[in-house]
Amino acid sequence: MDPSTPAPTTPDLRQEDGAGADDAAVGRPSRRRTAVVVVLASMSLALFSVLAAIHASLYGTPVVLALPLGTALGGAPVLALPRPRTAAGLACLAAWILPLVSVPPDGTAWPWPWSVPAMVAFVVTVLVLTLAHGWRVGTLALTLGNLGPLLIAPLLGRAEGAGADLIVTASVSTGVLLVGVLIASRLRVGEELSREREVSAAEHAQRLLVEERTRIARELHDVVAHSTALTQVQASTARYRIPDLSPEAAAEFDDIAASARASLQEMRRLLGVLRTEDHTPPLAPQQGIAEVPELVEGFRRAGAQVTMHLDEVTEGLPASVDLTAYRIAQEALSNAVRHAPGAPIEIGVDIGHDAVTLRVHNGIATEASAAVTAGSGNGLRGMRERVVPLGGTLHHGPDPAGGWTVLAVLPLTDPPQEPA
Repeated sequence: MDPSTPAPTTPDLRQEDGAGADDAAVGRPSRRRTAVVVVLASMSLALFSVLAAIHASLYGTPVVLALPLGTALGGAPVLALPRPRTAAGLACLAAWILPLVSVPPDGTAWPWPWSVPAMVAFVVTVLVLTLAHGWRVGTLALTLGNLGPLLIAPLLGRAEGAGADLIVTASVSTGVLLVGVLIASRLRVGEELSREREVSAAEHAQRLLVEERTRIARELHDVVAHSTALTQVQASTARYRIPDLSPEAAAEFDDIAASARASLQEMRRLLGVLRTEDHTPPLAPQQGIAEVPELVEGFRRAGAQVTMHLDEVTEGLPASVDLTAYRIAQEALSNAVRHAPGAPIEIGVDIGHDAVTLRVHNGIATEASAAVTAGSGNGLRGMRERVVPLGGTLHHGPDPAGGWTVLAVLPLTDPPQEPA
């Protein structure tokens, strides 16, 4: 068994860069929205403070009315982001009530029915409604907000002094509405361009992935599959090419040919997966725990001393767990035979209610094979890469008695999903 610890996997820089770009793309709007909320909250607090103080001291508004009206009109810009209708209703209601309770004394030049802080708060509310929710909501708030003071001024007999103030407020709010429409259009176009760039980047990454998979499939087909096919042909024709071949040797060549044919079938399945652009595997039968006895029998014919314990295979095992258990058993047995030839091997597969437990243990090898060469650890790394996506665990290492054990636990339930 390979005693080396699994080599650290090299991170996929392309995937990490893509994940970082996605995280940055998600984080930028969040930070931008937070900054907008902070700015609007600061502005609303300043408007409330100035509006309530000015109306209470200069316009004669009772404090019990100046505070709630200032809160409604000053807080409308912040409320416009999550609740546009409520914000528009509060701003218009305050714009209607405020002129009735805020009449400046005769002879003063204070603007009426719109005071300066009230006009600024109303204009900012219209701008936020237009930017965040479209021109229809902004136009509705602008119309209703200007209509109230326009009707109240003649009713109180102050139409002549209020004309300029009404015109200024209507003009400024209308101009702000138009600016908001233009900015919203520009932001919408920018978002569409960003989405198109993201789609183009995803398509480009997908194309690179398909090209890389195709290149790997081509190399496997031209090199590995060709060599395996040649091995299968040579082993199949050995009994006809070599005179006086003993029956034992002929049976050994037949086993080699059968293993080569099985490898070719696996290679064809793998090539089909690599050449499938949508990553959909072909509808071919997969090996599973039920094929482990056949796998063990092949190692026994090759001269390995393998003792097997296998629970009765039940139907309904997840396909991923079934295939992973077979592949881990295959790799562990191969490593035991390769790195500790002559050592007895024990393999056990326990199928529980919530997990499949696979244990492969090889004992102390003979003196001729005691010097185990440390491998590259690719087999152990491959086993771990199969176990981790299933939410299972893999333990491997030497025993106190001098052997080597691989223990894999594969849960039968879906692994917990990590938060996005």
